[in-house]
Amino acid sequence: MALGTKPGDKKMGFVKGIGYNFRGLFLGLKTPRLLLWGLLRFIVVILLTIVAAGFIFAYHQEMLEIIWNKPTSHWILWVWHLVSWVLSLALFGLSAVFSYLISQIFFSVLIMDHMSRITERQTTGGVEEPETISIFHLFVYLIKQEIPRTTIPVLLAILLMLLGWLTPLGPFIAILSSGIAAIFLAWDNTDLIPARRMNPFAARFRFLMGTLSFHLGFGIPFLIPGLNLLLLSFAPVGATLYHLEKDTGTLPPNDLTS
Repeated sequence: MALGTKPGDKKMGFVKGIGYNFRGLFLGLKTPRLLLWGLLRFIVVILLTIVAAGFIFAYHQEMLEIIWNKPTSHWILWVWHLVSWVLSLALFGLSAVFSYLISQIFFSVLIMDHMSRITERQTTGGVEEPETISIFHLFVYLIKQEIPRTTIPVLLAILLMLLGWLTPLGPFIAILSSGIAAIFLAWDNTDLIPARRMNPFAARFRFLMGTLSFHLGFGIPFLIPGLNLLLLSFAPVGATLYHLEKDTGTLPPNDLTS
């Protein structure tokens, strides 16, 4: 299936993006198999974050001493404790990012694809994919597609964050980086069906550029702390529904509740 935008695609704007995100969440929570896999993805991310944070904090004192040895003067000791807290927060953030990348590339891409397949099969009765590719080659292909989809936006967000610290445009760059992160987090889910159908990466990226408003709306809820972990766990459902509705123009009623 070739990617493209139809006249009706322009209506898939910001509000519809938010709607598809929560629509996928509600359908996922009501569908036993999707609920199982969504919770599994949620648990994997949490466990990896705990392990990474535990490892990093185990060497927190050594890292702090490399930066600044504990002063003997009581006048500046409070500054040392402040630096310690800032370092702890930074290390926790790094552990969360690292855990997300590992989980996304080696675990979540498989869970996301499986959830997308369940959604497509229950909605249309089958899964459209190339018939000539083996399961192993499809697995390798999906992993290769996930690496740029996951690492590029994270690196870009970190770069923008550093620019925000070093330039007077900090508030503007913070808003810009948040929007970019939301768009790419959304695309990581909406790209599942096109990637599985072996559409060229360039065509899929052009499709993203042509539907930025929808992807921004779909991804904005991912920026809500706490809720984002739950929404990300079931985002493949809403993203799959979006593509199926875009392709067919409509969806059967109660498509996933039976």
